[in-house]
Amino acid sequence: MKKIVLAYSGGLDTTAIIPWLKENYAGCQIIACCVNLGQFADYEKLREKALKTGASDAIVIDARAEFLTDYLFPMIKAGAVYEDKYLLGTSIARPLIAKKLVETALAHGANSVCHGATGKGNDQIRFELTIMSFAPNMEIIAPWRLWEIGSREEAIEYLEKRGIEPPAKKEESYSRDDNIWHLSHEGLELEDPACEPDYKRLLQLSVRPEDAPDVPEYVELAFEKGVPVKLNGEAISPLEMLEALNKIGGRHGVGIEDMVENRVVGMKSRGVYETPGGAILYKAHRELERLCLDRKTTAFKRLVSGEFAELVYSGQWFTPLRDALSAFVDKTQETVTGSVKLKLYKGNIVPAGSQSPFSLYNIKLASFTTGSLFDHKDAEGFIKLYGLPLKVRALMQLGGKG
Repeated sequence: MKKIVLAYSGGLDTTAIIPWLKENYAGCQIIACCVNLGQFADYEKLREKALKTGASDAIVIDARAEFLTDYLFPMIKAGAVYEDKYLLGTSIARPLIAKKLVETALAHGANSVCHGATGKGNDQIRFELTIMSFAPNMEIIAPWRLWEIGSREEAIEYLEKRGIEPPAKKEESYSRDDNIWHLSHEGLELEDPACEPDYKRLLQLSVRPEDAPDVPEYVELAFEKGVPVKLNGEAISPLEMLEALNKIGGRHGVGIEDMVENRVVGMKSRGVYETPGGAILYKAHRELERLCLDRKTTAFKRLVSGEFAELVYSGQWFTPLRDALSAFVDKTQETVTGSVKLKLYKGNIVPAGSQSPFSLYNIKLASFTTGSLFDHKDAEGFIKLYGLPLKVRALMQLGGKG
């Protein structure tokens, strides 16, 4: 008998997948596996729904703490941002979900795993590369690459014909993904990049910047070795911190990105991302690094940040290169300790001061007042040597004259 573990969210796709599996794999047992990464969900109702629509068992795994410490914090320390905008909320979640999917399959003696990612999307890559990393012989079932359903509207019709209530209406069928880090929106008017998003209908974590309070709000974050440990002077758990920052950032409309991005599969897509707490953490961490990292390390870390983001986006979390980059990042974070104050105002995150016991900012050097550490006369010799290649080239162009 085929036993299948399904990555189950209770959304439109995975709701349709359960009856489809029952119809196409006669006598199969389906274990619906829901990984709690902080989604807006009633997990008891999700379990009931999965069982009602044909699952043999439904399991909920609370992986929020692991998500924060083992995935989000390394990403924050790396400063990984995909194509200058996307804070990788969906991308970073998929390796952990897939890992839990494999662990569940092995624990229950399942011979197949199933996911609801489409053949056009990035998630199929993220799920399947992780599954290959932990269970190279496990069968992977991807219904969107197999069934005749060709759209979200057709998926809704498929469920309605079987007497199953769809989790989304046709006129409101945005494709959404959420966790403790972010909320993404795709579909409907967003499929036309010429259309302005209907933010009044769209946003769920945040207000529109123009609707934010007219008075700014300050937040202060403390870090130890690149990891946030205190919010406004209070030591709280990572989960409590991110939940608080999501509320604070949401009411000021920060962290909203409307983005046309390049997918791994070779096409462009358009989505709107809400990452209020994540945007605050990234900004604070970046400001602290400005104090604590030297010029060459800062420049090279920018390259690492870009490559790190590419790896996360393309599902290559469990790779030797990502491990190696994280080792480099952790080395750079040894002195990234201190506090940063930020001002939030109508969609903006404005630096309002930072300090660190490892700060490389030296007032005696930076001040316009001449101090004992710097002699202005020294600059003349430096400039002559630094500009020597330019001078030699100019002399060559003049034919050796001068």
